[in-house]
Amino acid sequence: MTPYVLLKALAAQLLMPLPLCLLLFGFGLFLRRFCTRLGNVCLVAAVLILALLSWAPVADRLLAPIEARHAPLHSLSGAPSVSAVVVLGGGYQPNQPWVVTGQLSEASVNRLLEGLRLWHLSGAEPPLVVTGASRYAGVEPMARAYARVARDMGVPDSRLRVLDRPTDTGEEARAVAALLGEGASVLLVTSASHMPRAMAHFRQAGLDPVAAPTHYLALRDEVTTAGYWVPSARHLQKSERAVYEWLGMLAVRWER
Repeated sequence: MTPYVLLKALAAQLLMPLPLCLLLFGFGLFLRRFCTRLGNVCLVAAVLILALLSWAPVADRLLAPIEARHAPLHSLSGAPSVSAVVVLGGGYQPNQPWVVTGQLSEASVNRLLEGLRLWHLSGAEPPLVVTGASRYAGVEPMARAYARVARDMGVPDSRLRVLDRPTDTGEEARAVAALLGEGASVLLVTSASHMPRAMAHFRQAGLDPVAAPTHYLALRDEVTTAGYWVPSARHLQKSERAVYEWLGMLAVRWER
């Protein structure tokens, strides 16, 4: 792992709302030894920020604009012809004794299901490209798990392309470009919040992606329900996702 990749991984963990708020809270406790008032300000700020980011009205307003940047692809009517349907990797726990659909994360299941839907809508003409490596030796790459499910859902091996070496979105884009050639048009399937960053990577790789977002997290709670107004870890996850994607887009611009 290169120093830059390690730095990105650390930033993705340490710059999330919960670690930052805990750090601010700990700093406040430390400051109270020297300046009670300033320490109390940090303590209150940490709790208030964490509460707000765990509250649906705030979390949805952070995440929904990112998820709405690319319109959902309800059908292929009027869509350009494409060289492939590409499903990006997500979370995967191959060491658990579960069925493969249980080993895939919620995001991964949504991505694969949407990719299969679009592949069938396309008349099964373009290949279905599934991506995703394993970061650990001897552990099955998630692209192969995708492929196993796709075969069970009726996709023949002749229409499957398995890219099991890319470890991040940039590598996935470059691997697809190497497979299909520069300028190829692809249906790009990933989570709605991840789509703006994925589109940027695929365009940088010289491809012509058509966005097919899925796995929406924001705006799922009705404002008339108590769950919308009570802070929860589920809403904090939305804020974390928004922050993660903002950081990811900064990394894309830095890497240009």
